[in-house]
Amino acid sequence: MEIPGAAHRVLVVDDEPDIVSVVRMTMESEGFEVYTAYSAQEAFDLIGRKGLPHLAILDIMMPGTDGITLARKLQKFSDLPVIMLTAIDEEATVVKTIEEVAEDYVTKPFKPKELAARVKRVIRRMGDFAFRLETLTVIDDRLAVDFAAKKVLINEEPVSLTPTETKILHILIRSARRTVTTDYLLARLWPLDEVFEDTLRVHVHRLRQKIEPNASKPHYLITQRGVGYSFLPTQ
Repeated sequence: MEIPGAAHRVLVVDDEPDIVSVVRMTMESEGFEVYTAYSAQEAFDLIGRKGLPHLAILDIMMPGTDGITLARKLQKFSDLPVIMLTAIDEEATVVKTIEEVAEDYVTKPFKPKELAARVKRVIRRMGDFAFRLETLTVIDDRLAVDFAAKKVLINEEPVSLTPTETKILHILIRSARRTVTTDYLLARLWPLDEVFEDTLRVHVHRLRQKIEPNASKPHYLITQRGVGYSFLPTQ
């Protein structure tokens, strides 16, 4: 469960200040902690300083890097849920966006309370994060994770992770102490590709080599045979 008193974080990225202001005020009135950015680069810089949010609301049509490209980049190393906010209202675009990168899609002009309801629904569906999301997510006295930098600290020593390893950790830590099925992991890690369990097993093995005290006797990443994997922190 989410740490008591820790508000869910929402990142809002849109190049229109009026839209950003409305969304920020709406989300804050619903109890969310809100970060705002006006471009993809500003969003990445913010995540580097503040850590990953629980959910991102992204405008599609932004100068430079658009919202779909930004979502793809973020989801290379995290399982960050995204709601797209845009003036585009073409069925083909909506379908493609939801299939590829977004959990939901809201068109402008929009009703602020409806957007807030959609955010809450997505967060409920994705599940609470069991640890406070900071730049450094502290798991226990031995292990901490910097998702944005794609690294872990093992007894304060940095160890680099691949984007896929980082995303696996993000998914499993979000569901700490619960079993995440193999099918769910495959769908979230490689949504557009046909990838089989053996590939996932290789990535989990390599991740264990990096974070476990003894990879042959896993302490954190536990295989639930025939079902999936669990992340079991000591605290």
